[in-house]
Amino acid sequence: MKIEQIYTGCLAQGAYYIESQGEAAIIDPLREVKPYIKKAEQDGAEIKYIFETHFHADFVSGHLTLAENTGAQIVYGPTANPQFDCVVAEDGQEFQIGDVSITVLHTPGHTMESSTFLLRDKDGKDHAIFSGDTLFLGDVGRPDLAQKAASMTQEELAGILFDSLRNKILPLADEVIVYPGHGAGSACGKNMMQETVDSLGNQKKMNYALRADMSREEFIEEVTDGLSPPPAYFPMNVQMNKEGYSNIDEVINKGTHALSPEAFEAAANETGAVILDVRHEKEFAKGYIPQSVFIGLDGNFAPWVGAMIADVKQPILLVLDENRIEECITRLARVGFDNSIGYLKGGVAAWRAAGKELDIVNSLSPEQFVKDWKSSAYKLFDVRKEGEYQSEHIKGADNAPLDYINDHLSEFPKNEPFYLHCLGGYRSVIASSILKARGYHNVINVEGGYEALQKTDLERTDYVCPTEL
Repeated sequence: MKIEQIYTGCLAQGAYYIESQGEAAIIDPLREVKPYIKKAEQDGAEIKYIFETHFHADFVSGHLTLAENTGAQIVYGPTANPQFDCVVAEDGQEFQIGDVSITVLHTPGHTMESSTFLLRDKDGKDHAIFSGDTLFLGDVGRPDLAQKAASMTQEELAGILFDSLRNKILPLADEVIVYPGHGAGSACGKNMMQETVDSLGNQKKMNYALRADMSREEFIEEVTDGLSPPPAYFPMNVQMNKEGYSNIDEVINKGTHALSPEAFEAAANETGAVILDVRHEKEFAKGYIPQSVFIGLDGNFAPWVGAMIADVKQPILLVLDENRIEECITRLARVGFDNSIGYLKGGVAAWRAAGKELDIVNSLSPEQFVKDWKSSAYKLFDVRKEGEYQSEHIKGADNAPLDYINDHLSEFPKNEPFYLHCLGGYRSVIASSILKARGYHNVINVEGGYEALQKTDLERTDYVCPTEL
């Protein structure tokens, strides 16, 4: 038996490859399916099943393309209602893979079709669970994403999740391995651990949601407390996963269309496309096409695209290093943004050579910022998440989280300078680009973010551990 976790850091997502005696199964595959096919070929194995723990909201799964390319059966848990051929399994139904088996444990709560897959070894002993978004390490799946579809409140779904965990997961042996669908950084949970594999026994000790003395009412209160609104693109990803999507090769072919500066400008005007600049934030700050949105490939690219652009059907024109074009389009497609229509051939250098206008992000070093801020009355905005800000921040700074920056537009001065910072400099440049596109031309970015400002003599609030907030 072979088990391999295929972890994608940008999405904090774990897909899984299981092989036994020439037969393989994939659990929660990403949209680009060639790596799974290659693994099976290297093992001389046939991909027999594609197991989906639920209809994912934060990424578009590769189930349809993988089934088309391999002939494997797609398997969902009970109550799933996709618009394509698949096996909607019964609770407790068993699937054989070589000399091991996977049993479907229906564990609704995160969504109503959510299921955990229990792997038993050749001797029939429980070996591991693939828990999807039902159970994370240190947390459980948020119960608010399916409430519209399920016609239930998040409290009702949380109660169902409590029952699923107590009746299906907790009775399993402590030595059973937990392979979750996501890790720290995913918007599908609140307090996930950095680790991506653990024993169920350790989770019973460490995970607040698995406390033995926890009542149903306490569980509902704690699991629903502090939930931020889900990203706007989540429902669109669910729809794509239920109804279908274009082959990723077609998406890549459409997006890898090189455009001269003139053609690029014309396409932007004719289509209303978002100009998405994915270079490093320092390169973007030096010079970019006016009205561009910056979201760098070297950060949490796909989730921030989803949060900032939201509409997966929005046409997108790309500015980037040309050797990363396929990577960029693939990562956009992972979260359902299939409408990349081309990229600027020659990049910003070609735009400049064509005599076209460039904008810059006004930036200050931490040292210069400290000097200027102390001698001015200008406002400072911290665009980190609310929990980061509450944990520790510069005294006098206001919190305007990047995730919800549109809700804070009235707070930014229109007619005088103001400063932005994040943790390390990535998010504040995203915020700067968005604000400048909305007419806030006096924004000043603080380079290096809070990590750099901590090394100055600026007064900070006392540190509070995030788990105590």
